[in-house]
Amino acid sequence: MNKDTILEVKNLHKRFTSKGITVKAVTDVSFNVKPGETIGIVGESGCGKTTLGRCIVRAYNASEGEVFYRTRAGEELDFLKVDKKKMKEIRKEIQMIFQDPYSSLDPRMTVLDIIKEPLKANYPNMPKAEMDQKAKAMAEKVGLNPTYLMRYPHAFSGGQRQRIGIARALIVEPQIIVCDEAVSALDVSIQAQVINLLRDLQKDLNLTYLFISHDLSVVEHISDKVGVMYLGRMVEFGDTEEMFEKPMHPYTEALLSAVPVADPTVQIERIPLKGEIPNPANPPSGCYFHERCHYCTEKCVNEVPELREMPNGRLCACHRAEELNLRGFTYAADAKKEQ
Repeated sequence: MNKDTILEVKNLHKRFTSKGITVKAVTDVSFNVKPGETIGIVGESGCGKTTLGRCIVRAYNASEGEVFYRTRAGEELDFLKVDKKKMKEIRKEIQMIFQDPYSSLDPRMTVLDIIKEPLKANYPNMPKAEMDQKAKAMAEKVGLNPTYLMRYPHAFSGGQRQRIGIARALIVEPQIIVCDEAVSALDVSIQAQVINLLRDLQKDLNLTYLFISHDLSVVEHISDKVGVMYLGRMVEFGDTEEMFEKPMHPYTEALLSAVPVADPTVQIERIPLKGEIPNPANPPSGCYFHERCHYCTEKCVNEVPELREMPNGRLCACHRAEELNLRGFTYAADAKKEQ
């Protein structure tokens, strides 16, 4: 593990087995995260984004692989192998913000009790007055009116509920936060407010984010690097700006072509993906994407491409990555206008 790395995921696998059928939800995923970075994880529904995030925080136990984490005290630990006692000690350093801002909150608890619940779990001897004070200060930090703390979740809008979830995650002063579709259930205007809040908190508290989303425009705005997943595999990983300007994997190209441009006079040539997403319980041979790819060759059908480093430093799992000249989001934004 490098000195400038806070989190290193190596060859992570997660399989679910039910009634004799095994589903490969995450397959051989690897990437590094530096302190203060935001790593975006994107892909279609069912590609394994959420499962990957939950394996990293150990809400799910990974089937194989390693997740090395550098604690605030400077220890380097394989997060997946520590015992329950040690896990409880470092659990507060990696928190999660969930997709649904309503179902993730207990409707029988007041906002004050929801925000300070992690303090009760991790600091049982902390005086109640101190817990209340910390919870009120955190509520103010995320933009909640302190006079609302004795209300219940049903009395709040979606954006306010998500702020409650953010406050609950931050109250134990974590280093890393996994944001699982943290803004997908919100209106567009509220999304912008929550994203700006997350960015401000990152600067103030030196947070590191793993931002899981299917919204590429949001990911482009908030992320330093992006990992693209398809059917449980990471197919491309690299700098956000470079990837949006010039993708190297055909799947990334197709995703970027679907990003809408806020100008009705701009013509955009979409790249429709043919067919359906393969069954993860019975994935295709070779490259998992070959059945839907416009650039498929016989090698793609028979050989699984490795996630390898390209000359520009990006990681890509495509046999033809070096020879393909793919267009990106910039191409769509700069497309010729109708006459």
